Amino acid sequence: MDDEHLDFPTPEPARRALDATVIAPLAHLGVLEIQGSDAARFLQGQTSAQVDLADGDFAPLTCFCSVKGRVLANAQLLRRGEQTYWLILSRDLVTPLAEHLGKFAPFYQASLTPRDDIALLGLIGQEAPALAEARLDMVPPAIWHQVAHEETLVLRHPGPRPRLLLALPEAALADTWRTLGAQAQPVGNAIWRLHDIQAGLAWLGAEQADAYLPQMINWEALGGISFKKGCYTGQEVVARAHFRGQVKKRLVRAQLEGDRLPAPGSAVEDAAGKSLGDVLSAELDAYGQPEVLAVLSTKEDLGPLSVAGQPLKRLKLPYPIERLDPEALADKG
Repeated sequence: MDDEHLDFPTPEPARRALDATVIAPLAHLGVLEIQGSDAARFLQGQTSAQVDLADGDFAPLTCFCSVKGRVLANAQLLRRGEQTYWLILSRDLVTPLAEHLGKFAPFYQASLTPRDDIALLGLIGQEAPALAEARLDMVPPAIWHQVAHEETLVLRHPGPRPRLLLALPEAALADTWRTLGAQAQPVGNAIWRLHDIQAGLAWLGAEQADAYLPQMINWEALGGISFKKGCYTGQEVVARAHFRGQVKKRLVRAQLEGDRLPAPGSAVEDAAGKSLGDVLSAELDAYGQPEVLAVLSTKEDLGPLSVAGQPLKRLKLPYPIERLDPEALADKG
């Protein structure tokens, strides 16, 4: 266990998340704040999102790319104030992304601040929305939208069960945990990551940065790329890959026959031992088997596949592999 992997003695946590309401500390995620009179204009030139869609209601997915179109970090973008935006992303990419964007910030009235004083919690379960409404006096939003009450922010994420992400001051964490914990069982953040996997949603970490085009993690199918906005870093490569169909690898969801969790970066191999892709994330499901997200060759008839000797069975993604414009998602709030 480390600072980004927390657990509790709750038995069968993955099953509890399907049958009851659970609460998890999202220690693997962090917040980067962009603030200033030029914050929106600054972000518009760097991110795949149409920044004005982040209006305090809709909170779109986005990514930041290198000039070669490779994803340096993927995130959720939300507006937190008149001149303030937050990015929620993998915790180990908050500082690297701040350092990358910091090279451009001096040309704008915009500052970058890792918000280590913000705690993130996950609430999962059929009764999670009702619990948040009763205990926090907040009506939960639609998926990829946000609501705020005083200093607490609630976002809704997709998954096999309703999922709410709460962002609140670290000073309010203990009271909020007690309030929600009266009706929600504590589980480790592995359960939140499992539901990300089942939602076909990959959050890249530091070791995976600058390795994949956004389409390789299905980011355009999740509404994470606006093809209607102007230029941003890497935009030409991303657009060319989309309009010419030049994506040779794609994110897939799968289950392994076994009980050993593969490490991120583990190779997906064919019968001859040739690597055809690699694992991005893996967690044990309610039956004790690893479920994974992997970036895999789009070639047909790959034959039997395995990861570290465990046979791989592909599972259905919960969304079609086709372009989903964030502008359309914003209208569904």
